[in-house]
Amino acid sequence: MRGSIAKLFVGALVALSPVLASNNAFAGIDACGNIDVSAQANCELVVEGGCEARCTPVSVQAACSAELYVECNGQCNASASVQCSASCEADCSAKCTVDPGSFECSAACEGRCDGRCDAHCAADANSAECRAKCKATCGGECDASCSGTPPEASCEAKCQASCSGSCEAEANFDCQVSCQSEGFAECTADVQGGCEAQCKQPDGALFCDGNYVDTGDRLKECMNYLEGVLKIDVEGYASADASCRSNTCEAEAEAGVSCSAAPARTSPWNLGALGGAALGIGLLAARRRRRG
Repeated sequence: MRGSIAKLFVGALVALSPVLASNNAFAGIDACGNIDVSAQANCELVVEGGCEARCTPVSVQAACSAELYVECNGQCNASASVQCSASCEADCSAKCTVDPGSFECSAACEGRCDGRCDAHCAADANSAECRAKCKATCGGECDASCSGTPPEASCEAKCQASCSGSCEAEANFDCQVSCQSEGFAECTADVQGGCEAQCKQPDGALFCDGNYVDTGDRLKECMNYLEGVLKIDVEGYASADASCRSNTCEAEAEAGVSCSAAPARTSPWNLGALGGAALGIGLLAARRRRRG
């Protein structure tokens, strides 16, 4: 499984928020290695001494789980029970109707799902690693389910999508945790080495809430996503007015706003409060980057 050169997966094309409804499109969370980043995350681009010290096995667990979730998704496809969805939707609807405008599908889905991870991994010998695998499953299932549900959708539609995602994740917790364990040690060593190598680059390495974000060669696209879609100001990163050609930004000033990247790509999930209608289902061949 780990030795495959490419992996195929189906993802929903990133939907554009009304605020971003222009000719400029942002790359999706795939530019950030598909790691589960919340809109409240504290992100930092580390370019000075001490960067390599942050590249610990714990700090790369989230990046590995995001990668391994995709690899395991094809074999972990248990269906959610009707009972789970019915119970969830009743509770979800009660919360949504209080303030429908601020109720966000993915956030509600992941909030419920992450809580189940605590209970699921409490007895695990390595609860932190188990929770990383579990949370990656929540993020993947929730965003895949919620990607086509705009903010203006009804509470019924939001709750159906939200509960479908969290219930599917719960149904596949055991399978995902077991499957990811097969390649976790190798992935951890691999990504940790990549983190240390990235620290030596002029741009430095990106960390969100202490977790290394494996952006590969798409750092600027990832920054565009974090700043433009999730509205996260990344500490240590000064965006600039720039002209963009393909995936490259050429800065024209020391400070300003980030430019748009390439047209939105296919992603196994889409995080943050994104509006607009889903643009369809696409097939993406994701090639794993060799790390030095």
